[in-house]
Amino acid sequence: MDITDLQQKHPEHWMKAAAIRTLAIDAVAAANSGHTGMPMGMADVATVLFEKHLKFDTSSPDWPDRDRFILSAGHGSMLIYSLLYLTGYEDMTLEQIRNFRQWGAITAGHPEYGHAKGIENTSGPLGQGIANAVGFALAEEILRARYGKKVVDHHTYVIAGDGCLMEGVSHEAIGLAGRQKLERLIVFWDNNNITIDGTVDMVDVTDQAKRFNAAGWHVQEIDGHDPEAIDAAIEAAKEAHKPSMIACKTHIALGHAAQDTSKGHGALTNAEQNAEAKKTYGWEHDAFVVPADIKQQWEEIGLRGTGARVAWEERFTNLSDSRQAQFTREQQGDTPKKLSATIKRFKAEIADTAPKMATRSASEKVLGVINPIMPETVGGSADLTGSNNTRTADMGVHDPDNRKGRYIHYGVREHGMAAAMNGMALHGGVKPYGGTFMVFADYARPSMRLAALMGIAPVYVMTHDSIGLGEDGPTHQPVETLASLRAIPNMTVIRPADAVETAEAWEIALSQSKSPTVLSLTRQGLPTVRTEHKAKNLTAQGAYVLADSEGKRQAILIATGSEVSIALAARDLLQAEGIGTRVVSMPSWELFEAQDYTYRRRVLPGGAAVRLAIEAGIRQGWDRWLMGERGREARAGFIGMSGFGASAPYGELFEKFGITAEAAAQKVRDLLG
Repeated sequence: MDITDLQQKHPEHWMKAAAIRTLAIDAVAAANSGHTGMPMGMADVATVLFEKHLKFDTSSPDWPDRDRFILSAGHGSMLIYSLLYLTGYEDMTLEQIRNFRQWGAITAGHPEYGHAKGIENTSGPLGQGIANAVGFALAEEILRARYGKKVVDHHTYVIAGDGCLMEGVSHEAIGLAGRQKLERLIVFWDNNNITIDGTVDMVDVTDQAKRFNAAGWHVQEIDGHDPEAIDAAIEAAKEAHKPSMIACKTHIALGHAAQDTSKGHGALTNAEQNAEAKKTYGWEHDAFVVPADIKQQWEEIGLRGTGARVAWEERFTNLSDSRQAQFTREQQGDTPKKLSATIKRFKAEIADTAPKMATRSASEKVLGVINPIMPETVGGSADLTGSNNTRTADMGVHDPDNRKGRYIHYGVREHGMAAAMNGMALHGGVKPYGGTFMVFADYARPSMRLAALMGIAPVYVMTHDSIGLGEDGPTHQPVETLASLRAIPNMTVIRPADAVETAEAWEIALSQSKSPTVLSLTRQGLPTVRTEHKAKNLTAQGAYVLADSEGKRQAILIATGSEVSIALAARDLLQAEGIGTRVVSMPSWELFEAQDYTYRRRVLPGGAAVRLAIEAGIRQGWDRWLMGERGREARAGFIGMSGFGASAPYGELFEKFGITAEAAAQKVRDLLG
């Protein structure tokens, strides 16, 4: 590979790409941290993509029909920051580039969604971007089927590295994309054979081209520094009726002393070597200086899509007023006005009939009234549809032969499902939810954490949420999972006690726009505890008084989910003895914590009353409500799990582990002394 030859054959392309490379060198050197090599190696691919193929308009960065560009190899963040600055995104100023990785700058070490326009997702944890991209592409397919090509017709492009393809989630994503024939998804593999520890062949001998081909992808292998080959490969990929992977053979830290070495992966800060690399590029400018003519060329690229965007806006106005309103509402993530009334009617019916049912079954019934009025919902399950109860009759299965289908069979791919849901939520226009057993949240956790970090709102339907699942035993009984999910900042966890609370939980989850929601649902049947209809969404308060004490209040029982009915039974035992007992249903810690002090004090007042929490999980986190909020350690107790479960019928398990009304009542007596 001869740099001089590349410069001479494609001088204008070379200098535009050199602008990316030199900005990366300067920013990483100034920060004294970062990853210089990947932007240097993939600058040619990015230049061709943005100049000739990517449909975008920097003057309207949120245009719904723009192409999406996903940097899965997020450590190379200076690639996307350089592109955003060069093409003229208003918020990506040169000052932001200079402050790369510094406090308050939008140029974080890894790209973060919401920091700047043009950053479509938060990446950095390798493999997440390529898996998110599957969700972006699925959303595009669903919306194109619903609204037509005149309104929705765009591609999703991804730059992924060797590390992305080693991560297990990439296998899940690649398999799902191949099965769904996501022909608008194009992945560029930065094939540079370098990792932090050494060369890729130290740890992996996978033939990636054959791997993608076996999963149903269109595959090409090219020189990642040849602009003509890159252009031709993208054209061919757009004509393929499959997802496409373009293997781009590149040199990490191209033209630098660290080229093709592990050193090239990280921060290149040697001033002399950096100066020599710039000299090799033919770049004779001070740090952070991009000549006016090159900057202008890039800004023209940034406005190249203006005509297409204006034409799209004209086509959009040809839709009926109702279709325009629906599309706009869905893009903004707003719920339909009729959602509230629909939930109220459902609650009234449940309060009147008081059925005994598992909250997973209640969830299915709620979805049965929600999905017909919210065409933007896209459901799915990781091969547990019949157990999670996530599919309703009106949805239709999404498939290459039925792009209007709104239900996705993800297969046994919890991580890939959660990552794809993130992509759908980020794309906009759809509201994704997906189900699995709660214990398998551990498989999905990296993507769930990123959803919370990004402030997006997918819904996780986590069923079989305690030892109450019974005979499947401790491998499937998530005794610690609730605590671990509650530990994630900005994650709303809701554990409803009956069908009424389940309906309220769904209303909350679908109305969220800045927080993901976990619905913790039971396998076992539960009695209806909310038998008096109230129009107000009490679950939205996080906790509320379900049954107050008769006579002097001596005990407060706080319970969630399946244990609320146990708390009510314990109250009956205690009240029969003259021990005034309040029962507080606390479906969501996070929502209760968000209430004002006055309300929280009404629900959990101070005084001499003992407090007892009842939950079929571990105690971790409960002391916040038992000893905080005016509670006292000496008058606080917990009924729940202290270790793993066992295999047996669920009723026997609750008895053996002491999660019963009798045990709760005795604990109160002991605390009262």
